[in-house]
Amino acid sequence: MSMSIEISFSKSAKVTGGLVVALGSSSQPVPSIVRSVDPGGQLDKAVKVAGFSGKLCSTADVIAPVDAAADRIALVGAGEQGKLSAHEWMRIGGKAFTQIRKAEKVTVLLGDADEVSAEAAADMALGLLMRAYSFDLYKTKKKDDDDNGARKCTVVFQHEDAAACKKAFASRQAVADGVKLARDLVNEPANVLGPVEFAARAKELEALGMEVEILTEKEMKKLKMEALLGVSLGSVRPPRLAIMKWQGGKAKDKPLAFIGKGVVFDTGGISIKPAAGMEDMKGDMGGAAAVTGLMHTLAARKARVNAIGIIGLVENMPDGAAQRPGDIVRSMSGQTIEIINTDAEGRLVLCDALTYCQDRFKPEIMINLATLTGAVMVALGQHHAGLFSNDDKLSEALSKAGAVTQERVWRLPLDPAYDKMIDSKFADMKNTGGRYAGSITAAQFLKRFVGETPWAHLDIAGTAMGSPSTDINQSWASGFGVRLLDELVRANYEG
Repeated sequence: MSMSIEISFSKSAKVTGGLVVALGSSSQPVPSIVRSVDPGGQLDKAVKVAGFSGKLCSTADVIAPVDAAADRIALVGAGEQGKLSAHEWMRIGGKAFTQIRKAEKVTVLLGDADEVSAEAAADMALGLLMRAYSFDLYKTKKKDDDDNGARKCTVVFQHEDAAACKKAFASRQAVADGVKLARDLVNEPANVLGPVEFAARAKELEALGMEVEILTEKEMKKLKMEALLGVSLGSVRPPRLAIMKWQGGKAKDKPLAFIGKGVVFDTGGISIKPAAGMEDMKGDMGGAAAVTGLMHTLAARKARVNAIGIIGLVENMPDGAAQRPGDIVRSMSGQTIEIINTDAEGRLVLCDALTYCQDRFKPEIMINLATLTGAVMVALGQHHAGLFSNDDKLSEALSKAGAVTQERVWRLPLDPAYDKMIDSKFADMKNTGGRYAGSITAAQFLKRFVGETPWAHLDIAGTAMGSPSTDINQSWASGFGVRLLDELVRANYEG
C-alpha cells in the first residue's frame, strides 16, 4: 500500500523518539531550534562532515547523538528563506519526504513565525503530500527499498501559530486530494477504468455537495452528438458524458466551465497506432482526469464560484462497426466533419462537449484540457502545456497561474491562415490538417465550436503523463492542470 500520511500542526510538539526534520538555511545550516533535541551541539560536526550548506533542497540525514531526544535528525536546505516562493516551499516539502519515507513518526521543526509563515508551512506540507503519492494498487509484493516503506506516518509541524497553519493547510489539503484523484484516474489500467466506471468515479463527487449528471448513449443520440458518438462505435463499452456542477457563488453568476477529453483508451481506431508505447494510451483521458480532480478541489475547499465540469468519456477501438477514414459526421452544432484519420479523435469528443456546455450553461469562460496531439511535445517538450485562446485576458491569467504553480503553459498561435488546412472538399471541415502545425490545426478545429465565449484550449499531451520527475511528483501520472486551474480560479474569479 502507499504510505498514508497524517498531517497536523502544533505550537509545542514534544519530541520523544522518531525522526526530526529541521530547516537549514544558507546563513545557518544547523538552525538554533535543533538545540532543543541536540543540546550537546554534536550535530554541527556531523553536518560539517556531510558537507551540508543549507542550499535550497539539499539534505543531510544523521543518526541523532546519544543525548538527543530523537532517533534521527534530518536537515533540509531552505536557501535564503525570506525569498522563497510558494512552489519552492512545496519543493522543500517534497525533499523532506525523501528523508521521512521510512519513518512512522516525524516532527518538523519550523522555527519562528518570522522565519516561516503559516502559508509557507502549509505549502511545505502540501509538497510533502504531493511527493508521497505512489500508485501501487496492483502490486502484491513490496520490495524492501520501495519509496513508501511504512504504511502510515504521522507528521507534526511545530509552529508558533499552529492555528493559522491549520487554516492555511485546509485548502491545500483539498488541492492535494484533487491532484491525487487525477493521478489515480490516469494511472488506472483501461480494463478497470472504462467510460462507465469513470463516470461512476465522477458521480462520487456528490459526497462533497456537488450535483453530478451522467448522460448515456441514448441521451447523447437525442442531442445529436454524432461526433463524440462516432469515436465510440468500435468499442463494446458504451460512452458517457458526465456533468459536474458546483454552486459556490451567487445564483445569478455565470459559471466557469472546464471540459475534459476522456478517451479511456486510444488504439487510434481504424487508423491504428504503432504497437510500441500503445500501453500509455490508458492515459489519454488526462484532460478528463484533471477536470474531475479540479472539481473535487473546488468542492472540497468550498470555492466561492459557480463551476461546471464536463467530461466526454469514450473508448477508441477498431472493429467492424468502427468509424472509417472518409466518413462524414454531423456534430451537435450542425457543422459537418470529414474523418481523415480516426486517431484524431479527441477533438471529435471535445467539439460536442463544448457545444453542449455553451448551449446549456452560457458560461463566463470555457477551458478545455486534452492530451490532444503528439505535435505539442515536438514543439514544447514535456515542460510546458500548449495554450491556445481566443481571449488575451484569459490567456494572460492562465500564464500567470502557470508561473505561480509551475504547471507552465506556453501560448501558441491561432490564425485564419491555419483554417485552410482543415477545410474539406466534402464537408465543413476535416478532423486533421496533416503533419505540419498539428497542434495548431487541432486548436483551430476546436475554435469553430466555441463562438464568442472566452475560451482556452490546453494541450497537455506532454505534461499529464510520463513527464519528468520533480521534487513534488515521482508518478507517471502528474495530475497536471488541477493546481493550475485552481490557482486561476482563486486569483481571478473568487470574491
